Amino acid sequence: MAELLHTFPALGTTAVVAVAADRPAALAAAVDAVRAEVDACDLACSRFRPDSELTRLNAGAGRPVAVSDRLLDDLEAGLRAARLTDGVVDPTVGGALVALGYDRDFELVAAEQQGLPVLTFVPAPGWRAVHLDRRGGTASVPAGVSVDLGATAKARCADRAAAAATATAGCGVLVSLGGDVAAAGPAPAAGWRIRVTDDSSAPVDAPGQTVAITDGGLATSSVTVRRWRQGGRAVHHLVDPRRGGPADVVWRTVSVAAGSCLDANIASTAAVVLGAAGPAWLAQRGLAARLVAPSGRAVTVAGWPDERGREAA
Repeated sequence: MAELLHTFPALGTTAVVAVAADRPAALAAAVDAVRAEVDACDLACSRFRPDSELTRLNAGAGRPVAVSDRLLDDLEAGLRAARLTDGVVDPTVGGALVALGYDRDFELVAAEQQGLPVLTFVPAPGWRAVHLDRRGGTASVPAGVSVDLGATAKARCADRAAAAATATAGCGVLVSLGGDVAAAGPAPAAGWRIRVTDDSSAPVDAPGQTVAITDGGLATSSVTVRRWRQGGRAVHHLVDPRRGGPADVVWRTVSVAAGSCLDANIASTAAVVLGAAGPAWLAQRGLAARLVAPSGRAVTVAGWPDERGREAA
């Protein structure tokens, strides 16, 4: 079975859409479905768009704000991530990211180079500060609390996009949004081959490993790509909500396979923040994962495929 693919800019990264069919019409239909999901996600969940629903919610200062079912679903996914990880992945890290200088699209942050002269850590207020009213169609956060859905919204979008594209195109579809990968429908005979690296935009011969999935999701969280300077030091976007600063770099990259891209990304983010405790946390949950230390040493857990030079936890 031949595969066709298409790429386009999306959510500050690159979207890749592949179909398990040698039919250009199927690819075009799949791409249209993915674009629609990406646009809906951006309008609901962007922390940088002044017209997004999340921006309105963060400006609500404790007042109930009318929001769409789409944002309610994404907020519930963020709160679920916090419950599953005991707050290690917390959607109220928006203030911490702003204090670190990540207050606009990353391309603008990176272009500034030096950032502010002072590095400030702002611990997350905690996910219980977010209140949802599904029946009333509203959400609220206290004044001073800023929600960021970076650990969940893009991955959930990949899941939704893959499902929508499969239904529209009538064939198996793989969607990658900057390394957040979801598969739906019948896969190619050998599965969907994915290059797992520090940077999802790296060429296929970049250091890493090639694996295959047939369904579900695979996500990679890395501290090597979204990095900038603040207060005279390099910082990254994966925040430890308990102290409000960048997670200590025990693992430069963590990749996880799970039943959905959303669950995979929750787990990969949690493992980066947990540091040395990450492998045991993943293994206890039976989540196949590959963790790469700054030295390049790879540790695998829960049945992740073998590779030369790896260590099994």
